[in-house]
Amino acid sequence: MSTLQTQDLTLAYDKAVIIDGMSVTIPSGQITALVGPNGCGKSTLLRGLARLLNPRAGVALLDGRDIHKLPTRQLATQLGILPQSPVAPEGLTVRELVAQGRYPHQSWFQQWSASDESAVEKALALTGMAELAERPVDALSGGQRQRAWIAMTLAQETRCILLDEPTTFLDLAHQIEVLHLLERLHQTEGRTIVMVVHDLNHATRHAQHIVAMKRGVVLASGAPAEVVTPALLRTVFGVEGAVIPDPRTGVPLCIAYGLTESAAAMPNADDTSTHQAALPVANLT
Repeated sequence: MSTLQTQDLTLAYDKAVIIDGMSVTIPSGQITALVGPNGCGKSTLLRGLARLLNPRAGVALLDGRDIHKLPTRQLATQLGILPQSPVAPEGLTVRELVAQGRYPHQSWFQQWSASDESAVEKALALTGMAELAERPVDALSGGQRQRAWIAMTLAQETRCILLDEPTTFLDLAHQIEVLHLLERLHQTEGRTIVMVVHDLNHATRHAQHIVAMKRGVVLASGAPAEVVTPALLRTVFGVEGAVIPDPRTGVPLCIAYGLTESAAAMPNADDTSTHQAALPVANLT
């Protein structure tokens, strides 16, 4: 299991500082959901944790070691990331895609091995993609395609997996399919999973730890029952609503009734992204 944390981390794009001096700890062996309004810095934080964005100041640590001082191949065997809406080359089969996850484990003197083959087969089985292994990735449904990409990340055999909005552009059934898969992987594999989530009810249902952000600042972090409150809906999302126990699971269930007065006056104040804002609404499934 792996522990990720930042210390006084500052991340920026050109002159635009998105995260300024953030210190946060991602617990090992849990599913952590990064939540907050569009443009609050969730994806930026994920990129910083994955060493895809160099810090202006501060540090990102994996098990206490600066990720920017780790050899690239070593980091790739410990930390995997699935970006938002990845695209596979045309005609690439599922098996070929999943096999790409083994590249960090190979070198010029150690090519494809039995352990590589075993890792690929295991990843295909865990994600339910074994029967579709020879099918082209571009011929899959949205949910199947996302499972194929997750299988590639699993084949990498990292202890920690980062996912940027893994349910983006999927319909409700495929969203549930992917989130249940991540939950099973956590339960059976014990891996640390960090995912950016727009639907707050998906976060409370599938994550054990939540980090709530606004304008590049962590406003709350902890277990869903501790973090998700009507006050959080108002402060972070600008939404008036209720939080009740889910009748089946007991986790917090958010019901949005409307915008706060300040949010209604400035509905796009926190939206610096191109995605449509997503309010935390009750999931009727």
